[in-house]
Amino acid sequence: MQTDKLKALTPWQERVAAASKPVVLYGMGSGADKILSQLDSLGVKPSAVFASDDFARGTLFHGYKVSTLSQLEEHFGDMLILLAFGTSLPDVMKRIDDISARHELIAPEVSVIGSGAFEKCVFFERIDEAEHAFSLLSDDISRQTFELLTAYKITGDLSQLKAAFSLSTESSKLADMPDNAVYCDLGAYNGDTVLDFVNGCMGRYKKIYAIEPEKKNYQKLLRNTSHLDNVVYFNAAAWSHSCELTFSGSGGRQGAVSSSGKTVRALSLDEALCAERADIIKYDVEGADYEALDGSRDTITHYSPIICTAAYHRPYDYFALINHIDSIKSGYRYYLRQDTYYPAWETNITARI
Repeated sequence: MQTDKLKALTPWQERVAAASKPVVLYGMGSGADKILSQLDSLGVKPSAVFASDDFARGTLFHGYKVSTLSQLEEHFGDMLILLAFGTSLPDVMKRIDDISARHELIAPEVSVIGSGAFEKCVFFERIDEAEHAFSLLSDDISRQTFELLTAYKITGDLSQLKAAFSLSTESSKLADMPDNAVYCDLGAYNGDTVLDFVNGCMGRYKKIYAIEPEKKNYQKLLRNTSHLDNVVYFNAAAWSHSCELTFSGSGGRQGAVSSSGKTVRALSLDEALCAERADIIKYDVEGADYEALDGSRDTITHYSPIICTAAYHRPYDYFALINHIDSIKSGYRYYLRQDTYYPAWETNITARI
């Protein structure tokens, strides 16, 4: 590889490019597809793919016969392992920790939505944006979380990410919710976060707006929250304006705007509310975060609601979304938290005036 290209690599990429031991993938699916694309750009061909015993039996992935870890340890001995899937399951996370104690293990930060990965050179090109977002963080936990997330994204080192978990004694600052609140759930999925809100406020709310585009999820949302009063439902995608979008999804959380798929209705939160106030808005819209925020501009400007947004669908969301909210309305206080998840999914921002 050319010297100037090596200089532009992120440290985890440097380690892979310079590896003298076999490079193997742990996991299959879209995450592994994205890591394979990264390896291809480095001119690195993985030596093998492995999965847990239940998934490895007779499975092929991109022409690789999927092995078990024990088979590869017997064949290769030492390896450099790239984690290629996400999990919050304690037993699976412990298995990953056990593997990392025996082998060099990297968890590359690739984009959840779309392609690409966190690049050190891009981060430093955007350093002014990052520093501005950092200056808006309101507590030491947020600032430490920001630093640890940046270190993890650059290195792929799970120890940095685990240190951020230990700071996150709370995922948000919603403990002091306003009384009689209007709650807007953008990306309501099956109603789980609606129910979390209702439990958190002990049923003392004024109204709930629940927006979910995927039809199977929407039906679950209706069933799971049918006992609640004063809920307004929209089978639509949260967006910057009313339109139709092409949407991919099959009933899970990862449905998103795509170049191919089915057509779904989209609307802005401002249109859904018809100038009614909102006190709390939750955004988990699988990569449409900026558009959904733009569709909430009037509501945010006039009512200064608490904003809770996922910040992990793209590698730089953890600072770019802070700046985007600040461009809509200044004066918010920002709290950054990292929930327990390998890799750095479930990064969350809470903003309060």
